[in-house]
Formats: sequence, C-alpha cells, structure tokens
Amino acid sequence: MERLGGVDLGVLVLGGLVIVIAAVVQSTMGLGLMLVGAPVITLLDASLMPGGLLVLGMALPVLTVIHEWRHVNWRQAGWLTGARAVTTPLGVLLLGWLSARAIGAVVGVVVLVAVGLTAWKLRVATSRRNLIIAGAIAGVSGTAASIGGPPAAVVLQHEEGPRLRATLGAFFVVGSLVSLCGLAIGGELTAHQLAYGAVWLPALAIGFAVAVPLQKRLNGPRLRQAVLTLAAASSIVVILRSVL
Repeated sequence: MERLGGVDLGVLVLGGLVIVIAAVVQSTMGLGLMLVGAPVITLLDASLMPGGLLVLGMALPVLTVIHEWRHVNWRQAGWLTGARAVTTPLGVLLLGWLSARAIGAVVGVVVLVAVGLTAWKLRVATSRRNLIIAGAIAGVSGTAASIGGPPAAVVLQHEEGPRLRATLGAFFVVGSLVSLCGLAIGGELTAHQLAYGAVWLPALAIGFAVAVPLQKRLNGPRLRQAVLTLAAASSIVVILRSVL
C-alpha cells in the first residue's frame, strides 16, 4: 500500500473511519473506543497495539471530562486508577512474553470477555472493594490489550449517564497515561504506534463532535446491542486470523 512519511495510507484511512465510529460510541455510552477499535486496528496492523490506541484512549476522555467535569465522582475514579497503576507492570510483562500473533489473539479474547461482562447485566455494588478489583483487572488488560474500560463499566453501570461517562473519562485519562508510561519504561512503546495515534487524533475529535448533540437522543439499549455485536464479531475474526 502507498505510504506517506512512514504511515500506510490504507491503514490510516480505514483505521480513521473506525476511530470516528468508536469515538461516537464512547462519547455517548461512556466506553467503546477500545471495544470497537482494538479488534479492527489489530486486523489492520497488529504492531500498532496497544500503544496506538492508548494514545487515543488518553485523548478522548480529556474531551469528555472537560465537557462533563461537574459529574465526575473523584473518589470512584481514584480507587480505580490507583489499582490500575499497581497492576500495570503485569500488562507490560505480558507484552514482552507474547508475539504479535499472540497479542492479536489476546486482544480478541479480552474483547469477547469484555463484551460478555458488559452484555450480562451483573448486579455489582459500587463498593471500594469492587472498584479496586475492576481497576486491577484494567491495569493488566488495558496495558496488554488497550482494553481496560469494561471491568470499570460493570461496577459503575448503575450510575446516571453523565456521571458514568465523566467518571470513566477521568479513569481513562490517568489510566491510559499510566499504561503508556509503563510501556515506555518496559520498551514496548514504539514511535510507529505514537505516529498513528497522533495522526488519528482529528478522527477522534470528529467522533466526539458528532456524539455531543446525540448524547440525549440516542436509544441507549439498541446502540449498546449493536456495538457489542460488532465488537464480538470483530474479535472472533481477530482470533481466527491469529490462530490459523
């Protein structure tokens, strides 16, 4: 494919379209950037994972928090983030042990598990213990596969929409930064990943701008079902491609 400054134009365009859709989903539901984006980006170029999406996973929540900062529950975000920071090194070690194909399979499996947890309406109390457990799981899955939102979303799923989006946003901003720092220290963050993350930032902004006026109008349950179906289908394709 044609390249421009080391960037594959095909991956750039197709990935950018996916990022727009994923940004709309997360900006309306509180999560979804990684669920929708990770399987497709892995299919396009597994070497972009997880750093490329973690750059976006840090940038989009900044917009969310700026837009809805009054609704952030800082206590909940703090417990989630603290636990994620503790287990981030385990995610870095996992990346060091696995090949690109294995990482693709891990991404696919993590997304499927995340979809299952998100689709299954668990009655989980928003307690300190559960927040710590969710944050600890996110530290591993978010660093190794760029998918750390679903465990936190399961614990926070009964919060009001604005509080859910804003609190998850605060968690994602700091959590993604912690994961990026961990990857950099562990030698697993590449200039290739950072370059794509940077060039996809406009696509992220477009998705957020589209989502803001839709936040009060979209049919939540139908959108949620469509997103989970898309994420599950993409994950199955990633797993099959990795093992065959």
